[in-house]
Amino acid sequence: MNDTEKVFLEGGPKDLPERIVPVPAPGPDVKVEFLNGYEHFRPTSRAADTPAGRLPVYEWWERTEMPG
Repeated sequence: MNDTEKVFLEGGPKDLPERIVPVPAPGPDVKVEFLNGYEHFRPTSRAADTPAGRLPVYEWWERTEMPG
């Protein structure tokens, strides 16, 4: 994947501001900074029809807190 590809985020905090995000490289997971921590999403085998087209679905699997 490269930084021009986008994915649809499923699960996690209901007030997460963006559900369609670019995939940062490297690695298969997406990490989104949110409220003094990071929400982590992993790829699934599913795809979703979104306003940005048909995108791979990544589902939430954990939150980590920022140090400090």
